[in-house]
Amino acid sequence: MSEIRVMVVDDSIVVRKMVTDVINSATGMTVAGTARNGVEALARLADVAPDIMTLDIEMPDMDGLETLRRLRDIRPDIPVIMFSTLTVQGSEATLDALTLGARDYVAKPANVGSVTAVVEELERELVPRVRALAGPRFAPPATPSATGSAPTTTASTVRRSDDGFGNRMNPIEAVVVASSTGGPVALEEVLSSLSRPLPVPMFITQHIPPVFSGLLAARLDGATSLRVTEGVDGEVSQPGHVYLAPGGFHMRLARTANGVITRIHDDPPIQYCRPAADAMFGSAVDVYGGNLLAVVLTGMGHDGRDGCEMICAAGGSVLAQDEATSVVWGMPGAVTEAGLANEVVPLGEVAERIESWLTKHGTLTGAMTR
Repeated sequence: MSEIRVMVVDDSIVVRKMVTDVINSATGMTVAGTARNGVEALARLADVAPDIMTLDIEMPDMDGLETLRRLRDIRPDIPVIMFSTLTVQGSEATLDALTLGARDYVAKPANVGSVTAVVEELERELVPRVRALAGPRFAPPATPSATGSAPTTTASTVRRSDDGFGNRMNPIEAVVVASSTGGPVALEEVLSSLSRPLPVPMFITQHIPPVFSGLLAARLDGATSLRVTEGVDGEVSQPGHVYLAPGGFHMRLARTANGVITRIHDDPPIQYCRPAADAMFGSAVDVYGGNLLAVVLTGMGHDGRDGCEMICAAGGSVLAQDEATSVVWGMPGAVTEAGLANEVVPLGEVAERIESWLTKHGTLTGAMTR
């Protein structure tokens, strides 16, 4: 298996050295070259021949956004991971970069204490992203099944021999969504493609750090006819409203005398994720039972799989994004390969399928006002 060639672009010599050391110490990858700014990075591109690039946002001469624009014109095949600060300005620029074609982002470590702690955070946050985004040719061989061939899935994969809707009679009372790597762009496409506000609330867990989530909610709110806000502790959920879990916090649901409310917690991460979809999905089952439609979009890891198992056991249904349109097919792939997905569809069809499920079960009977 070939090593993943990484190009590190950052104006800080300290950051370049630290990122280089972390990547070079990881199995199966190496830093093939570095650059201090976008001008230097583009000039060295042919010589370095990277498989993937980490790109700083704020640099002299040519910043990360302009570098990304030019890179998309000449080498759109190179995945880019943005390396940004946890500030409002850095977060806004990162969301711009994702819109321009960056695959993912990693927040520069801040206030984590020792150099050892910084290295550990980079190993946990950056290295898996490099490995996941570099491409299938760098992936280890698939483990053969009992029949000697690797398992495969297609867009027609379902977990039951039914019509794709499970022949369920109970209405869908809420839609719960999980996403991670590639999620901000995927969420915008799904929400902006809905033809009308939904007659039920939608709850989203996107793996995202603090500061980013408020800006993402505002962007999504402007891209859709639905109302999109960050979840607030104790807020009563409303039909046609989308609630995004705040970065760095779990969002759970609870039923009260006033209705279903969001509960925001700083409980320990689940599988290194906070917010975690499994936490939200599990609480949704406690509130809605099987009257749920879960949607699992592009993302690294398998967060959401255990929650989808609970939803399926309660009689709910699951829609997963397909591999071809996922930036990383980790989360939807884990759900699909576990046999939990009723449908596996391309990203461009997710909104239409959500509306179809709601129509099938008698909840999408007319447009609602925002």
